[in-house]
Amino acid sequence: MLSKGDDFPIHQSPEPIAYAGQSRNFYDRYFFNGYDIDGDVFFALGMGIYPHLDVIDAGFSLIRNGVQHNILCSRALGMERMDTQVGSIKVVVVEPLQCLRILIDAPQHGIEADLLFRGRAPAQEEPRFTRRLGSQLFMDYTRLTQNGSWEGWIKHQGERIDVAPVRWLGTRDRSWGVRPIGERDPQANPSAEPFQQFYWLWAPINWDDGVSLYHLNDDEFGDPWNTAGAFVPLNGEGDPEPMAHVSSHIDFIPGTRHAKEIQIQWQRRRDEGEVTITMQPKFHWYMKGVGYGHETFGHGVYHGGPASTYEEHTLSEVDDAHTLHIQAICDTHMTGSLGERRGHGVLEQLIIGPHKPSGFTELLDMAP
Repeated sequence: MLSKGDDFPIHQSPEPIAYAGQSRNFYDRYFFNGYDIDGDVFFALGMGIYPHLDVIDAGFSLIRNGVQHNILCSRALGMERMDTQVGSIKVVVVEPLQCLRILIDAPQHGIEADLLFRGRAPAQEEPRFTRRLGSQLFMDYTRLTQNGSWEGWIKHQGERIDVAPVRWLGTRDRSWGVRPIGERDPQANPSAEPFQQFYWLWAPINWDDGVSLYHLNDDEFGDPWNTAGAFVPLNGEGDPEPMAHVSSHIDFIPGTRHAKEIQIQWQRRRDEGEVTITMQPKFHWYMKGVGYGHETFGHGVYHGGPASTYEEHTLSEVDDAHTLHIQAICDTHMTGSLGERRGHGVLEQLIIGPHKPSGFTELLDMAP
């Protein structure tokens, strides 16, 4: 079947774009977050396209006045990957790798928005994520990350919030490839251990004169299987500097697997010194709000046709001990050979199962 994408020079195989991907679990995804650096308002959007399942879904989440509001939508893709609107949520690419627009039209839930993201620094390609469980390919994907500023407006419960680049910063990512989506495979792979360990940190930070990126996938022994860090000057002000060695240490909130504080350590190349980044969380955003681990609106799940749901969660009432996948909105401080800076960012955390450096030995034991 031909689709709108076939008129663009973007093919990666002899197949039409509608059939792209070599796995039932192939996906193509947008993610955005944004925050008021002087306040407590936060928003995020996720949109996933799953060509082999012929499904597209999206979620928009807004934190305001201590309450997280979630809109989740899904529909059949109809093999048309260029139509990036799902229910009340739409993503528009204005200028590739630089400027994107998100539109939310859900007045029935008191949420509308028109927001423009502009990159503060060039998008960065992260090392390819590849992980097997036995003979089964669990993950194999590429991701880019880009920090930027926001402008536009949000209308919430009749009040308009003006969004201006000086105060509103954030991060977007794009990823595509293979990872678990939709319903579980009913036939377990006999050579694979049951999924019971995953350690993931992601820390994109906005500084006045640049951005920094850090991520970490550890195994149960604390050995990284994918990690990297970089400092990237603002557009046109210098080349990105990838780090020679990166590591981190978390002090956990007792009774949880969430950070009270994290210190990220960088060793620069060519013996140019060390850098320490400290992140101190102010509040949490729960990633179920755009479908990650959601009980009914998980990524790639088909609902029999167009479907949507709306939720509200008071942050002070959420069970942090068992809501594992979060982004912590943080104040940040850099010291060391790159100079001293203060900034703003998020620390994404998903820690399941044993992790020797953290003292975790079971599937869901918590920090003392």
